[in-house]
Amino acid sequence: MTVDLRALEPWGQFALVVLGVVLVTQTVHRLLRPVVRRVAGHSAVLAAIVRRGDRPVQWLVPLAIVQILLQGLSEDQRGLPTVMHWAGVLTIVAATWMVTAAIRGVADGVIARHPADMADNLAARRIQTQTRVLARIASGTALIAGLALVLMTFPRARQVGASLLASAGVAGLVVGLAARSVFGNLLAGLQIALAQPIRIDDVLIVQGEWGRVEEITATYVVLRLWDERRLIVPLGWFIENPFQNWTRRSAQILGTVFLWLDYTLPVDAIRAEARRLCEASPNWDRRVCAVQVTEATERAVQLRILVSSAASGPNFDLRCELREALIDFIRREHPAALPRLRAEAPERVVSSVPGRP
Repeated sequence: MTVDLRALEPWGQFALVVLGVVLVTQTVHRLLRPVVRRVAGHSAVLAAIVRRGDRPVQWLVPLAIVQILLQGLSEDQRGLPTVMHWAGVLTIVAATWMVTAAIRGVADGVIARHPADMADNLAARRIQTQTRVLARIASGTALIAGLALVLMTFPRARQVGASLLASAGVAGLVVGLAARSVFGNLLAGLQIALAQPIRIDDVLIVQGEWGRVEEITATYVVLRLWDERRLIVPLGWFIENPFQNWTRRSAQILGTVFLWLDYTLPVDAIRAEARRLCEASPNWDRRVCAVQVTEATERAVQLRILVSSAASGPNFDLRCELREALIDFIRREHPAALPRLRAEAPERVVSSVPGRP
């Protein structure tokens, strides 16, 4: 059975052409997809862009071809302005989708090239923080631009925009006051991305809570606390308030173990045992292992063991290991050195009267 295209309406013929374009583009896309992925596989950034842009391309290419085909139709074709308008809207939406996908692909590729699962990950965490924050800002900007372009295709929307611009003085003041915290957090996010007072996986002390930076969004930071809770902190808080960053320059850190012991303590024996325990522990980075008497009261002395590790997690484990092992060593080898409270009993008086004690 054959179909006479001349007998069909112009829009019917155009629909068949569009259907053919869709079928051809999808077929070509399926054929070229493995080739493009193999070529892009040599670069982490290109591979991520291809992976993210796979779906948007399936929509953008046919819509772009349809836009070209629409230019070939007669201007007096009935319904042509409406079809061109909605085809343009869909093209803008697909292009915006493609741009945001490309931005996220670049971010994924940069993060993949700088993994943070290593001992000295300071540079990787700095790059990951900048990439994530800037990618979110760029994606948000692209979405806003795409929405603005879509609205500008509607004549009534343009009129509404013109009327809004006429009252921009009062409206801008009201919106600015209402969205002050939102824009403040956005600017704080940009400042954090550039100056980097905090980075992904940094160890922070915020309002007495110890945690790692798990995520930095456009408006807030997520801290993963030691007990698996999550502390949500606005970005602006880090610009306006002081906080502790244990991994600002490097992940290396010093930790202390304090012990209260008796004056009979043999410090040299404790020092030798602490050194032996550090050398036997994989959590020690072989930089610092010092034992010092830092305080002396009327009842006991304070012993401080200062040890170093490559990161805060291993340092915490090392401190616990030393504390447990040294307590056991003192109890086993030098029990007299354990803290004690001394008291003198009064001497017994012997009576000179016979028969009486």
